[in-house]
Amino acid sequence: MPIILFALLLFVVLAFGGVVLLSLALRYRAGTARRQGRRWVATMNLWATSFSAALFLCFTFLISFWLGPTLRFALAGLAVGGLLGLLGLVLTRWESHPEGFFYTPSRWLALLIMLAIAARLVYGWWHTMHRGVPDEQHWFLSASGTQLSVAVAAGLIGYYLVYAIGVHVRVTRHEKRRRN
Repeated sequence: MPIILFALLLFVVLAFGGVVLLSLALRYRAGTARRQGRRWVATMNLWATSFSAALFLCFTFLISFWLGPTLRFALAGLAVGGLLGLLGLVLTRWESHPEGFFYTPSRWLALLIMLAIAARLVYGWWHTMHRGVPDEQHWFLSASGTQLSVAVAAGLIGYYLVYAIGVHVRVTRHEKRRRN
């Protein structure tokens, strides 16, 4: 009986790992796909990302009363994500064709974002396995998993918010030029 339970547990762990790897690969693929710049899609994306960022900051502000400096981690993550969003706009390939306006996000930045998500997963696993005395560790290693999760999530939200603003501006500018 213990061998069957061990085999089942091993299967569940391997299946979970496979699902995580597959989701990361699909995330990379979706993040590098060529897209047509439509104004209504860019507007909806901008509104949804703005709402998400506002809700995230409100939630982070509330949990900072119980979990310490999570708001500081969130603001730092938003700042880093915003800078990466600006870099993403610079590295994006913009194409204007008679059939429409297209853009292709940077493969390297999509890979960096995917690796940030993967690194957060690995750090969470490592952090649970290696509990130590916080006074003897560097601040990064002694930060709670929640605070670093908040920072990574804020970085992703900051990146997508700035990127959504930039795409909206570029699509709107392209449509105005096309009308004139």
